[in-house]
Amino acid sequence: TGVDDRADLARAEAIMQKRLRAKAMAKGATLLDPDTVYFSHDTNLGQDVTVGQNVVFGTGVTVGDHVTIRPFCHIEGAEIAKDAIIGPFARLRPGTSVAENVRVGNFVEVKNTMLETGANVDHLTYVGDAHVGAGATVRQSLTIGPWAVIGAGAAVVKDVASRAMVVGVPARDLRDRKMSSE
Repeated sequence: TGVDDRADLARAEAIMQKRLRAKAMAKGATLLDPDTVYFSHDTNLGQDVTVGQNVVFGTGVTVGDHVTIRPFCHIEGAEIAKDAIIGPFARLRPGTSVAENVRVGNFVEVKNTMLETGANVDHLTYVGDAHVGAGATVRQSLTIGPWAVIGAGAAVVKDVASRAMVVGVPARDLRDRKMSSE
């Protein structure tokens, strides 16, 4: 079809979205409300992916097998490995890498971050420019400073300063521990 004005452009986009949705479903994706899911030309979905209502895929998105993307998510420039659960109302921004079995909760925004296997980011959380280790849980209302290191199994219950190294339950800065023992 010819595109001579914005109305023609909107019609061409609708035709393209219909084709992209049909292609995704033919390859094994379940779109719970196909007319509300929007794809980029390069969206790549794995097998047995379930996509909820009102999900938008920007450019550069790859989704692994058996992933669930709940309603009202926006994903752009991100890689999601198999068996992850995203959303609802989550936003994955460019540079985000989600490993296997990761859970990203509702109203979570992630930017330029690696979430390793089994990590869990609870609701109402922003994680940016970070590396979250395997099995870690990130909760709302805490600030982890730049270059801070959180030890395996640490229970972080308050903000962590820049360049701190915290361990234990509850998490304590190793530098504070060393000073108090001298």
